[in-house]
Amino acid sequence: MTAAGRPNATMTGMAFPGTFMLDRHARVTARFFEELYFERNTVTSVLARVGASSPPVEATRISTAHLDVIAFPSDTAVAPGNRFSLIFDVSPHRNMHVYAPGATSYRVVSISVAAQSFVQLQPLTYPPSEIYFFKPLNERVPVYQKPFRLVQDVLLEGTAPAQTALQGKDSLTIAASLDYQACDDKACYNPASIPVSFTLSLRSLIRERPQVR
Repeated sequence: MTAAGRPNATMTGMAFPGTFMLDRHARVTARFFEELYFERNTVTSVLARVGASSPPVEATRISTAHLDVIAFPSDTAVAPGNRFSLIFDVSPHRNMHVYAPGATSYRVVSISVAAQSFVQLQPLTYPPSEIYFFKPLNERVPVYQKPFRLVQDVLLEGTAPAQTALQGKDSLTIAASLDYQACDDKACYNPASIPVSFTLSLRSLIRERPQVR
């Protein structure tokens, strides 16, 4: 394929990458396929999306009056064309909850990422929520009361303009924030944002094919 996604004669017959995740009984539990040959998921981002990754020692840890957050990138080094993840492990405090998609009149927990050239955001992945019944208002809303993980997939474009713009740079910094509104069984608190910055090393694409002997 070309940078625009059109057929390229030099790539005729080339298979597009795909990943199958199997459980210990050899049953397929998840699958990931690439739309373009030069833009693909990193292995660690795939593991993060299926919940198989754990926070590294250098992860950012933040505590507020409402919750604890551990934030980290799936990869410490990326190259043009890599699709990686920003991971937020969130633990609401005792008797506290934050709002899940589907809640109205409240701020749903989300991740905001500052826009920058050649960095594309993919849809935010939410885990299943539970219904909270607030008796004084006879209200039922989707919430998170137990620890949960948000995964924001990020694509560093692999197009020729992106490769040219990134050439010579040794790092990529992404500014993000966790936005939420927390409530307990008596009161709701003002919406809040927790800023987090991720700095990743930039590596070059490997263009040479391995020699077969």
